[in-house]
Order: sequence, then structure tokens, then C-alpha cells
Amino acid sequence: MEPFVGPSVEEFFPEPILFIGTPFEMNRIMIIRVVVALIVVLVFWLGTRRMKIVPTRFQGAIEYLLAVPRNIGTDLLGEKDGARFLPLLTTIFFVVISANFTGIIPPANIASTSLIGLPIVLAVISYVTFIYAGIKKHPGAFFKNSLFPPGVPWPLYIIVTPIEFVSTFVLRPVTLTLRLLMNMLVGHLLLVLFFLATNYFVVTLGGGWSALGVGILGFAFAWSGFEILVAVLQAYVFTLLTAVYLQLALADEH
Repeated sequence: MEPFVGPSVEEFFPEPILFIGTPFEMNRIMIIRVVVALIVVLVFWLGTRRMKIVPTRFQGAIEYLLAVPRNIGTDLLGEKDGARFLPLLTTIFFVVISANFTGIIPPANIASTSLIGLPIVLAVISYVTFIYAGIKKHPGAFFKNSLFPPGVPWPLYIIVTPIEFVSTFVLRPVTLTLRLLMNMLVGHLLLVLFFLATNYFVVTLGGGWSALGVGILGFAFAWSGFEILVAVLQAYVFTLLTAVYLQLALADEH
């Protein structure tokens, strides 16, 4: 009897396919990222190139999708600052959601956000924008008020300041990165585990084990539906937290 072989993290590091041996070599995941980016640009170009007062269904769908990051920005930052940071919030939302969805779309079958590269780049962009917004709005006072909150007795700053430094300037980009990365990585591993187990029980063992394999296949499809929810939720949360950080940077108390 052949032993069951489960999923491995090696799946996230495929061999290069294009431009091998050059600084531009690309593996399957990098190709997926490029293809997804081109598809997103094409979809929005087609949906917005000939805008009509009475929108077509396609234009209406695009406008509905664009309303998600716009509403996040407006609700948290107001009309002026919401419009100012709308390009960033829109880009983050659609980059994350499109990269997440490749985890459940054949033949990609892996979310490109399940590798740390893309999540950490998005987190750094969010973090740098947060710092930029705070310094621009409150030059000379942003770091001071972030590390030394007003109204705290001076002796307590010995405790409060290190906590504020770690939570504001260290943990925020780290948690943004890890929240997205781990959700998509674990989701992919579980999906692969379900499908490998189905194949093992139905094809390798056969007989009465096939019934168990069919049951596991049902779990696989159910988990695929859950992964759709997670993909959307993670894109929404990443965009929402970016807007929250910008709101804190722009707050008047700074």
C-alpha cells in the first residue's frame, strides 16, 4: 500500500520557468501575479473607457466594486481625505482580492498572497503612507504625540512610550503582513490536503474507502466556498486597516 503524502510548503517555491538564470526569472506564482494584474487592468479599462449616464450591466458591476474602497475611505477619512487616498485604497483592495482568488481558480490553484513577498510589499506601502500622512499633517508633532500621548503622567512614559513604539511602528506592518499571509497559506494547504486525501482514498485504496473519499471531496468543495469568503474578507480588512491607520495619522490630537 502506498503511503499517503500530504501537502508541503515546497509547493510555494516552484522552479523558475521563464528567464532562467537572469535577475528576471519567473516561476509559476510570479507568472500568475503578472497575468492577474493584466486581467484586472483590462477589466477596469473595459468597464470605464466609455462611461454612460445609464450604465450597462458591466459598467454597473464595475461601479459597484469600486464603491467598496470608496465607501471605506469616505466613512473613515471624510470626503476630502477619502478622495485623496482613494487610489491607494482602491489599488490595495483589488490587488489583494484578485491575488487571493487565484487560490481557488484553476489552473492557478494557489493564492499569490500566500507567499510573503506580496503581503509585505502591500504592508510596507500602507505603513509608509501612514507615516507620510502623519508627518505631512502634523510636522514636528506626529512622532512626539504618537510616542508620548498627551495627558499621561510623565513617570508613566517609561512604560507607555515603548509600548506605543512597538504597537504603532513595529506591529502594524507585521500584523498586516502575517494576517493576510497566514490566512491564504493555511487555506491553500487545507484545500490541497482535502483533494489529495480524496485522490488517495478513491484512486489508490479504492473499494470501501471510496465512500470516505467522496465525503472528503464534499468537505473540499465546502472549504472552497469558505475560501471565497476569506479572500473577500481579507481584502476588505487589509483596506479597512490601512484607512484606519491613515485616520489615526490625520487625527487632530496629533
